[in-house]
Amino acid sequence: RLSGTSKMAPPRVVAATVGRGFTAIPVRFSVRSRASRHLFVKPHRVREAADRRRPQDRTLFVLNLPPYITQECVHRLFSQCGPVTSVELQEKPGTVSISEKQKSKFFSGPPAQSFRVAYVVFKKPAGMKAAVSSKCREPWVLSPRDHPIRTGLQKWIQGYCCSIVNPSELQTEVDQFMKEHDEKAAELEAQAASEDGVPDEDGWVKVTRKGRRPGIPRTETGNLRLIQREKRKRARKELLNFYSWQHRETKREHIAQLRKKFEEDKQRVALLRAERKFKPY
Repeated sequence: RLSGTSKMAPPRVVAATVGRGFTAIPVRFSVRSRASRHLFVKPHRVREAADRRRPQDRTLFVLNLPPYITQECVHRLFSQCGPVTSVELQEKPGTVSISEKQKSKFFSGPPAQSFRVAYVVFKKPAGMKAAVSSKCREPWVLSPRDHPIRTGLQKWIQGYCCSIVNPSELQTEVDQFMKEHDEKAAELEAQAASEDGVPDEDGWVKVTRKGRRPGIPRTETGNLRLIQREKRKRARKELLNFYSWQHRETKREHIAQLRKKFEEDKQRVALLRAERKFKPY
């Protein structure tokens, strides 16, 4: 029988090889945690051409990473197996990724609250082999005392402090983005100008919107002028001959104009006849 003040040591867990070539590595949140979960790792193998950022002999593919884990935490955990060159955290497996340092601080949106994957690149192949080996090991601690992961109230305070925008940093990032956008636009425009009128391998010529007489670029003044012109056109067309009484008034005015013109024509004809009288002497 155990007394109420006795403490049980955490069980010793053995890393085991599971299906599809994965090795299960036991981890726990802190030293005081009794429960443990597993990270599933295996060497990174792809059929496509080799990626320089992820050499297949030194890259480890990791599954089942909890949402609260950070890039620094993954780097620290796998540094136990050997020197780590880089760590990439992603929501889904894939070849194209944006590391946490490259993500925009202001326009990336909230982080996904789901389990993620990681690609860990070691400095030497021996580090990856040590990570996938199924030797006896104690569960790795995700949040040790010297590198704690913020939780609870501390996590909310950190999130609130990060949500406060620094205007100078925001302006710097926007200027950098616009500079890159202008460079790409200029490059595409130069490429289109060089390909304009040049037939391709099959003899086809690409037709662009510019042509010999390119359109006038839209400006704010030109847009306002077009809006005012459309308003005048709409005002002239609004509610013309819409109601039945408008139809009757239009017909009545038309008949009155015809009668007036008929009387004027009669007078003109009578005047011409009077001037055509025969006068022999």
